[in-house]
Amino acid sequence: MADKSRAAARQRRHLRVRKKIFGTTACPRLSVFRSLNEIYAQVIDDMEGQTLVSASTVDSELRAKLGKLKKLDQAREVGKAVAQRAKNKGIEMVVFDRGGFRYMGRIKALADGAREGGLDF
Repeated sequence: MADKSRAAARQRRHLRVRKKIFGTTACPRLSVFRSLNEIYAQVIDDMEGQTLVSASTVDSELRAKLGKLKKLDQAREVGKAVAQRAKNKGIEMVVFDRGGFRYMGRIKALADGAREGGLDF
């Protein structure tokens, strides 16, 4: 019998999205994962199979800055942080991988923060 959990459905959606989205060295993939309490973002070069930069709400640098912010504002700050770190490595353009999550709420806030930080996608 097929697994009908929400996590399995998200996994199927993510695989469907990943068929079309591929990060190259010139234009890596900005991948987002959202858990109940935290949010994680990585810029990944799929050609080499390695993470170039990452930021999350569990980063020691960001932890103090995020403090008592709401989850939506935390996501925006993580987006700005990952954009800043990517720009420091010379990455200007990325493709956005929403990870099977709907493009709303914290996912959208992270994307907006990354755009504010200077990433193009």
